[in-house]
Amino acid sequence: MAKYLLLKHYRGAPPAVNDVPMDQWTPEEITAHVQYMNDFAARLEGTGEFVDGQALAPEGTFVRYDGPGRPPVTDGPFAETKDLVAGWMVIDVDSYDRAVELAGELSAAPGAGGKPIHEWLELRPFLTAPPTVTD
Repeated sequence: MAKYLLLKHYRGAPPAVNDVPMDQWTPEEITAHVQYMNDFAARLEGTGEFVDGQALAPEGTFVRYDGPGRPPVTDGPFAETKDLVAGWMVIDVDSYDRAVELAGELSAAPGAGGKPIHEWLELRPFLTAPPTVTD
């Protein structure tokens, strides 16, 4: 089994087919979208392929260490994930092909007008430990 991260982006990916921003959806459209995501996750829980997933709030802060005795530095002059990443799902599947299949299905979540979004999802494998070399 291999773990993959499915990233949903606010922007930064190519435009979706149904490219209406979520803040312009009706409450019913948002409910249908969230229900699709929950149903998708529940189905993958049943197959043992779902690990975790969350939608992210729009607020957030970059933080970095600034040296001993100094307070952490926050934010900066760069694009922040709070502006780019809407949410994520982690799956644990048998193959890359299965990960692509599931990402494609998740891309079809309904959006404005109840039509599939056909959004681009970023599919990234988890970094695995390099093989141990012994003599």
